[in-house]
Amino acid sequence: MNLILWIFSGLLLLKLAVELGLNILNRQETLRHAGQIPPAFQAVMDEETYQKAVAYTLAKNRFGQFQLIFHTVILATVILSGVLPDLFDVTRAFLGDSIWAQGMYLVGVGFILMIPSIPLDLWSTFKLEQRFGFNTTTFKLWLADQIKGLLVGFAIGYPLVCLTLKLVDWVGDSWWLWAFGIMVGFQLLMMILYPKLILPLFNKLSPLPEGELKTQLMALADRTGFRAKTIQVMDGSKRSTHSNAFFTGFSRWRRIVLFDTLIEQLSPAELEAVLAHEIGHYKKGHVPKMLAISIVFEFIGFALIAHLAQSGWFYGAFGFALSDGLAPVFLLFSLLSGLVTFWFTPLFTSLSRKHEYEADAFAREAIHSAEPMISALRKLSEKNLSNLTPHPWFSRFYYSHPTLLERETALRQDAKPPNPV
Repeated sequence: MNLILWIFSGLLLLKLAVELGLNILNRQETLRHAGQIPPAFQAVMDEETYQKAVAYTLAKNRFGQFQLIFHTVILATVILSGVLPDLFDVTRAFLGDSIWAQGMYLVGVGFILMIPSIPLDLWSTFKLEQRFGFNTTTFKLWLADQIKGLLVGFAIGYPLVCLTLKLVDWVGDSWWLWAFGIMVGFQLLMMILYPKLILPLFNKLSPLPEGELKTQLMALADRTGFRAKTIQVMDGSKRSTHSNAFFTGFSRWRRIVLFDTLIEQLSPAELEAVLAHEIGHYKKGHVPKMLAISIVFEFIGFALIAHLAQSGWFYGAFGFALSDGLAPVFLLFSLLSGLVTFWFTPLFTSLSRKHEYEADAFAREAIHSAEPMISALRKLSEKNLSNLTPHPWFSRFYYSHPTLLERETALRQDAKPPNPV
């Protein structure tokens, strides 16, 4: 049992060391280019904006390092202190051993573990983001978001957790296969329901108003075979000036959402390029591809949980007993799995960058020019104060999108975009 805790501690420290090392490299690379804007980016932003982007990058880097250390300390404390089995005993003393009690234990611990992150989120929103002019939310709206998020999470998560735990009584040892199937079905259902039922609880979604812009964008959708019923606009400006666009759903439930800030910042030609990029994700099947990978990892995860649920050494190493049921193993797996999945991050980001290259190429072909997309990317980099000079190791490990220079290079060439791996 001590060996298990030593392995946990070693993996935790190794992960922290790599994360801090990558952050330090990125900080040094940013500082190396901080004196003057590199010639390659002089058309992207002026010197004053570049210096502000450097300051924003460095501020986020400092805060990110603090977060890494803070969350590592919290996880180490939670795992090594024995507080988890103590809370389990308290829950059992008050609520008994029912499935509903075990579900409440999982949800309750999840809520408790969220509390230390609240001050960090407040600082990020009302200090860091506000300092650089991005934050537009109020404390009242922020608080409402937290409360609604907790209520929605409980309304969805608690019944789902209890159902999963109850499967052991209903189907025996094959419970994990049924749980896996239910989770996959739930994910597919949420892809349909989230933009219709949950997202509107936080943001107002409205159809793009009639006019020249809508006509232009709908014509693009028809031309590329997307056949969209509507393009929706989200009021992202009530929380931040950051801009974005995203594609969600599948089949006839698919939809593209544009932030209102994006519409304000880009010209119609640039918006058309961004929309073509999002349509490219759909036409290239990126959503089902990523979903399939997620399903494979979920299957492996449930199989591991089922194995650990029969392993007394695993329970005992963290202060639980095999007779405590499934709740402890679900909690421990959720807390510890990140120590392993972290090392797969470069693989996922590499695949994501590949998809971005493909969507960019689709957009270039759909509008018969690379310039509107390049212009849009440059404007978004300027408005969002993007780091134009990340360290290559940092960007390869963490970035889900290629850097601005990489995307421009790929867009301008006629050959197949370079392999981002």
